[in-house]
Amino acid sequence: MRIGALREVVLNEARVAMTPESAIKLQKLGHECLIQSGAGSRASFSDTDYESAGVRVVATADQLWSESDIIIKVREPLAEELADSPDGKTLISFITPSSNGALLEQMAGKRMTALALDMVPRISRAQKMDALSSMANIAGYRSVIEACNHFDRFLMGQMTAAGKVPPARVLVVGAGVAGLSAIGTAVSLGAITLAFDVRPEVSEQIESMGAEFVFLEFDELQADGAESGGYASPSSPEFAKQQIEKFLQLAPSVDIVITTALIPNRPAPLLWTADMVNLMRSGSVVVDLAAERGGNCELTVADEKIVTKNGVTIIGFTDFPSRMASQSSSLLATNIRHMIDDLTPQKDGAINVNIEDDVIRGSLVSHQGEVTWPPPPPKVSAIAAVKKSHTVAETAAEKSLREEAELKKSLNISGIGIIIGSVLCLGLGTIAPSSFMQHLIVFVLSIYIGFHVIWGVAHSLHTPLMAITNAISSIIIVGAILQIVSSSFLVVLLASISVFIASVNIFGGFLVTRRMLAMFQRR
Repeated sequence: MRIGALREVVLNEARVAMTPESAIKLQKLGHECLIQSGAGSRASFSDTDYESAGVRVVATADQLWSESDIIIKVREPLAEELADSPDGKTLISFITPSSNGALLEQMAGKRMTALALDMVPRISRAQKMDALSSMANIAGYRSVIEACNHFDRFLMGQMTAAGKVPPARVLVVGAGVAGLSAIGTAVSLGAITLAFDVRPEVSEQIESMGAEFVFLEFDELQADGAESGGYASPSSPEFAKQQIEKFLQLAPSVDIVITTALIPNRPAPLLWTADMVNLMRSGSVVVDLAAERGGNCELTVADEKIVTKNGVTIIGFTDFPSRMASQSSSLLATNIRHMIDDLTPQKDGAINVNIEDDVIRGSLVSHQGEVTWPPPPPKVSAIAAVKKSHTVAETAAEKSLREEAELKKSLNISGIGIIIGSVLCLGLGTIAPSSFMQHLIVFVLSIYIGFHVIWGVAHSLHTPLMAITNAISSIIIVGAILQIVSSSFLVVLLASISVFIASVNIFGGFLVTRRMLAMFQRR
């Protein structure tokens, strides 16, 4: 198949759907690659770079449409682009089917097989094709850079001869891919970073990155915050009210606010109101990553930067990935290449649109003259939902009875084991020599004492490997101590050496483990 990458015609769109690197790998799948002249120039990829990678450069979009079997691009095609295109082509791009019904009908009329990058199901197997996450990662990083560009102070705190500079306080609303990327960037630049999300399970991710999770004292606290697909579900009115109250408390103390709450194919939820903006200090910055879908900030204007009367800068750019076009194109081209890889199961250059495949069917919005969006639910749940446990707390009396029953059960098992072991030892003693029995008793006692010595040590004090070596060393020590009283000088010497070496092993093991644990502790 011939795969052609179009030059983007949307204003400020600098990305390209094919890079020289991805083209080389597509050719290994048996495909021929074409690209419209100048398509990669704004992403720092020249026509010469593509020719060196074996890509044929064509002059016009019409020529690319006519000579290619598969068209790849970044943005959805405009109606004018499709009007003169040949029938029966395959298209791979962002499409946003929920707001482009007329475009879908036009594609169906052209008998076009269209796969939407923004509709790839969020299941484990499809992570390599998740272009939304790739672009969100870049947008999160770039949002902090844009905020720094418009913020007139340092992000990190400093002690200088001219005085002390306090660190900036950054609030990230939403801890999805973009949010986590923004958190990591803000923390690495030295800002005091706070983060909020309606999913309590992400608190550990946030705190592990060095940020502070903003909790709400709310029983329902996002108990059902995560829905299928890895996105946050809409909050209840009661929770939303308390969320707004919390944000109103935080607004006067934060310098930069980055809002990232957005679910594909839905309007962006309103999270940062005009009242919150009015409470912020002059010089503060709000970066709204959801501006393209209405914005999380009430005052956001899409594709514009505005400054409010109280001196707060609100950035509503919708082209954050394009502001890092080279990096964005590389990641996006890799996502597209993986999708084409799945469409070429035999690696022979032949495309197979398998509608039984959850990933392909979920991305398919037009096929064989019909609009195929929305897709049926995937057979595999996108993210396994954690079921809420409804266990009732035990009373003191119930806990005491349970522990007593467990102790009785344990003693019964131990008693049975001791009886069986005693019977076997007595039977063995009737036929075995006395010297053998003496060594056997020492061996059994060594194992028993060593086992209980190690069993009583908290697991956090040593790794499983250290636990095993310490148990063996304890057995050696017990056995050696019993042999120190021997009348033979050689036996006493060897036993003493054994005690010394085993002791070094035990104490050394605990020392090494302590140092290993200290590596993961924040001072």
